[in-house]
Amino acid sequence: MGKNKSLSATERATITKRLSEGVSPTVIAKEIKRDPRTVKKAVENINFTRKIRKDHGKSKLSPRDMRKIALAARKMPLHTSKAVFNAAGVTGCCRQTRCTALNKVGKVLKAKARPPISKVNKGKRVSWAKKYMKVDFSKVIFTDECRATLDGPDGWARGWIIDGEPVPVRLRRQQGGGGVMFWAGIVANELIGPFRVPDGVKLNAQSYVEFLSDNFFAWYRTQKRSFKLKCMFMHDNAPAHAAKLTKEFLTSKNIKEHRLMQWPPSSPDLNCIENLWSIVKADIYEGGRQYTSTDSLWEAIKSSCEKITAAEISKLTLSMDDRLVAVIEEKGGYIHH
Repeated sequence: MGKNKSLSATERATITKRLSEGVSPTVIAKEIKRDPRTVKKAVENINFTRKIRKDHGKSKLSPRDMRKIALAARKMPLHTSKAVFNAAGVTGCCRQTRCTALNKVGKVLKAKARPPISKVNKGKRVSWAKKYMKVDFSKVIFTDECRATLDGPDGWARGWIIDGEPVPVRLRRQQGGGGVMFWAGIVANELIGPFRVPDGVKLNAQSYVEFLSDNFFAWYRTQKRSFKLKCMFMHDNAPAHAAKLTKEFLTSKNIKEHRLMQWPPSSPDLNCIENLWSIVKADIYEGGRQYTSTDSLWEAIKSSCEKITAAEISKLTLSMDDRLVAVIEEKGGYIHH
């Protein structure tokens, strides 16, 4: 019979059933031919109810505590829950309690990456806004390049999964596995492009001029003369854009200095085409989608751009007046658009 042999699952089930029928442990031990001490120990384990401690300390927070926590969280964004509670003077709470309380007044986010903006550049941003305050932005052609990788921004994806459902597998590739560089422009309610930059081509002044000649000016030549006389061309201060060769090329195409918008440094927030990239990337990477080739990614980009309506483009270009006002109000600081 062996005292040291553990009870089987069948024996434990028999013990539980016979106990529920009112049979004593001694009788049960005789029935299953086991040592009475072994059966009594099993009975003790069956009757033991573990007490789960929900909180290691203070679990109820008063309205006054919540006000102090919210004030501390506002003053010290991106800190841990423990640091926020300590600053608020609310102690004795476990992590679960702290996170539950903070979820009522905020949410977990990561810091936004932005280039530094100096006092001098802030002044240039304000001067730029005042200079173009009376410009008709429906005549401005906003242009820029964008890069999309096979795996999305930083290969990162997150979303809801129903309990019990398997988590989809994502490919893990070094540096996103490659990507596609493309160029586009927007004016009034029209999207120009997108046009793909050939793989392996680095956009320096020479290749940028050739790219504009083959793509943008193919569209530009189809426009009415009245539009060509009044439109302005905008691109940022990337080295290829600001190069002497590029300026001379645009001048030869009758886009002279007064029709070439001067762009302030460190100002992606002022460029409405940046919002276009957000729309495109949200679509092509929806649900954590990945791509196995640059050609399939490029097809997705083109398909996404085709779905963008004239009303969406118009909303972006019409936002420029508000951006100018906002940057002046912020004294050259960053704006939210």
